Amino acid sequence: MRQPPPPRIALVHALEESVAPIRDAFARLWPEARTADVLDASLSADLAAAGRLDAAMTDRFRALGRYVAAGSGVQPADAVLFTCSAFGPAIDAVRADLSVPVLRPNEAAFAQALELGRRIALIVTFPPSLPALTKELHQMASAAGASVQVMPVLAEGALAALKAGDAAAHDAAVVAACGALGSQDLLLLGQFSLARAAPALRATLSCPVLTTPESAVRDIRARLSGGPDPTGVP
Repeated sequence: MRQPPPPRIALVHALEESVAPIRDAFARLWPEARTADVLDASLSADLAAAGRLDAAMTDRFRALGRYVAAGSGVQPADAVLFTCSAFGPAIDAVRADLSVPVLRPNEAAFAQALELGRRIALIVTFPPSLPALTKELHQMASAAGASVQVMPVLAEGALAALKAGDAAAHDAAVVAACGALGSQDLLLLGQFSLARAAPALRATLSCPVLTTPESAVRDIRARLSGGPDPTGVP
């Protein structure tokens, strides 16, 4: 009997720096899945210039969603994961437009964070992401009947260093930005591009450090398998 093809997961990126972290997470946690990447770096640049999400940006996301959901023309996408953290409402519009699972980049990590504690430090390197993610985390907590104390952290200069090819300077800036967190239940790395700094942060902090790529891969795998994450990793 012919075996069904492995699941096809469409990945939509607005930052080039998000590509490697999610590919690494799939390679480690779900190597059988087939991933298909679409990168439009103008999305993040246009959002930064406009300062807000508008109807035109949302329409662009719907068009991207329909394109990647169609897949190869032979095998459609089984799920769509957006890796760009500042575009939550636009991603929700795609979710309403498609019949396959559509995931925000951070929702799985946020759900995991709410299970671990209520004092949450949230770090980003892309400024527009910080208010959007802080609001989303509070909304998720409220929907779960809980309240959280969110400490927002912006690692200034880190993303510019990474874009310039200086990964060490990126990691150093992120660690420095987390130097005065105080007493927190966990640190949440709010962007996929921050995942590379997790080992350095875990070496210096006493609280758990969550990355969005790992949480996202485990969540998609569990959704499509109809059960808990088969890797057995919480």
